[in-house]
Amino acid sequence: MSDAQQKTVPVELSGQRLDQALARMFPEYSRSRLKSWLLQGFITVDDRTMRPRDAVMGGESVLLQPQPETAVTSEPEALELDIIYSDEDCLVVNKPAGLVVHPGAGNLRGTLMNGLLHLEPGLDQLPRAGIIHRLDKDTSGLLLVGKTLQAHTALVRALADREIARHYLAVCFGVLTGGGSIKEPIGRHPVDRLKMSVQKDGKAAVTHYRVIQRFAAHTYISVQLETGRTHQIRVHFAHRRHALVGDQTYGGRLAIPAGASDRLRDTLRQFRRQALHAEKLAFAHPRSGKNINLQVAPPADFAELLRALAEDTESRK
Repeated sequence: MSDAQQKTVPVELSGQRLDQALARMFPEYSRSRLKSWLLQGFITVDDRTMRPRDAVMGGESVLLQPQPETAVTSEPEALELDIIYSDEDCLVVNKPAGLVVHPGAGNLRGTLMNGLLHLEPGLDQLPRAGIIHRLDKDTSGLLLVGKTLQAHTALVRALADREIARHYLAVCFGVLTGGGSIKEPIGRHPVDRLKMSVQKDGKAAVTHYRVIQRFAAHTYISVQLETGRTHQIRVHFAHRRHALVGDQTYGGRLAIPAGASDRLRDTLRQFRRQALHAEKLAFAHPRSGKNINLQVAPPADFAELLRALAEDTESRK
């Protein structure tokens, strides 16, 4: 955590509530965190404590003493992580399929969070060990982590403001005629609470996609998220009756297209995860503002699926 900071309240903030003034003066911290520190006495104004609703006049001396937060209770664990980018403020990891991001019931060890805490012990002071967004267990690809409280706050804010671009590769059932957008609200499934579904009263969700390659009975697509709802891509394409290959939660029973080659039949039977890979990640660096653009190729099982689909399609000609 950074050292104490002392600033003078600008005259133009005269008459504003203290909590509003603090948000303007210390934008690197979230409003909720500033309010918490204020109520705990870690922010003083002219050497005295004030209430969030108290007005400032301008010219007061504000002393901020940032406090570390033991926000994570997971144990550090030495895991082999594929770090694509890293500096003093943030890092990006290429998560393999099968790796759980956050510990939970039945997954207290061996998660990405455990590995990150071993790699960067200071992450135990950040919410969710600095992880900015999540990927499902069986989704591979790029995931962003903030290393400091300031970077984490800035990146979370950028994600909420849709300033972080995330592009995915996916293979779905059915032959799509072209690209487009899916704009359907998503909420918790009314019966199965472990699943999500399109709901009229759900949260707004927008998914953009384009066709990369059409196969005999499947389509290889590039997907860009405008919003980031839980399971958004999987739910949206399943709703359109184009569930992702291997999606055992939203795809229903395994479907083998008529006339499929033996190789494709075997590949589809063995592909037991959703065919979804977070290929590209683009964001403004939280400190310098420099544009960071990263890309990583899909893993071997995804590439093998594409080869089997291409070979099957060619054999039908």
